[in-house]
Amino acid sequence: MRIQTPFHPGVVVPWPIGGRLARLRTSLPVWAVLGLAVLSGRAAELKHDLYFCANLSGQKQVMGSRVTVPSGLYRSSDRQNVEHLGFSHIRVFSMTHDVRDPDTLFLATLDGVVRAKDRGRTWRIMTSWDMTEAKSIAFDPSAPEHVYAGLPDGIAVSHDRGQTWRRMQEGIRRAYTQAIAVDRTKAGRVLAGTEKGVYVTENGARTWTLVQPTAETVTDLQQSQHDPRVFFMTTTKDGAFLSKNGGSKWERVAGVPTEHTLHNVDFDPKNPNRLVVCGWGTGVLVSEDGGKTWIDRTAGLPKREIWSVVVDPDLPDRIYAAPYLDAVHASDDFGRTWRKLFFEQAIVFDMVFVPRK
Repeated sequence: MRIQTPFHPGVVVPWPIGGRLARLRTSLPVWAVLGLAVLSGRAAELKHDLYFCANLSGQKQVMGSRVTVPSGLYRSSDRQNVEHLGFSHIRVFSMTHDVRDPDTLFLATLDGVVRAKDRGRTWRIMTSWDMTEAKSIAFDPSAPEHVYAGLPDGIAVSHDRGQTWRRMQEGIRRAYTQAIAVDRTKAGRVLAGTEKGVYVTENGARTWTLVQPTAETVTDLQQSQHDPRVFFMTTTKDGAFLSKNGGSKWERVAGVPTEHTLHNVDFDPKNPNRLVVCGWGTGVLVSEDGGKTWIDRTAGLPKREIWSVVVDPDLPDRIYAAPYLDAVHASDDFGRTWRKLFFEQAIVFDMVFVPRK
């Protein structure tokens, strides 16, 4: 299925669904159309594809209806259209790409780790029956045969690019692991966000050490693209933490609320001082001074329950935000104004940029 959005005001656009041709009409304001024209002129500048891990099962469907909208993995190559890839799947939690081959994707799904070749078109479950509900997945760029996955009961590791897996979590207590971040500066150095804090391994997951306890589950871990010593993490109702020494020591981030669940954080690939955080009831928060102060930029979004947020590496000032059971929205001024972009009602668990060959 291919969905085209946004549309020109008053134009009827064909949308094939379930073998039938639905016809959609829109009334976007003039500024949105002008934005589309500008974007089309930038198409040659796009160096990444944007992937969505989306559950679309709530889009006003009725049980037994012949009109269905598939959930699972979607890709946009031009930031105007999205295309469904592979099988319909209600729980694709996160994804990454093979560091040697960006056309090969690895998905963390309800079934475990799935390898999706041909830019997501052919799927194969790579883990066994006892390694399911993977939450996160990451390659080691310094040891590209090694892949790490966070599971509800620990950490799975592959030393052959996903062909075989085993649990490697010695030293971790309360093993639920939702976030994995591989330190790009040293092979075998990995950070794991668990239900009780951040653990670090220096030896490829043979042993783990707790470096930062938390009162709640760690939901996301990210390393700055600009300074590899800088890591940022989010939690469920324990706020956000920042490390400036490679994840060994952490400080709580002032200005980010602790009363709400935070879902994820992203660094601006072009500006080392810019970060964006989202969460349930938190909305979208941005910092333009490296996390010292934060500005609420939720105004213009339909709700404050934001499932994921990401900064576009190709288009300056472009942010995408995914409100719960709503359309993915885009901002071209770093959150000051927003417009609808993709889907109608969706839960977008993750949005990931993958470099083109």
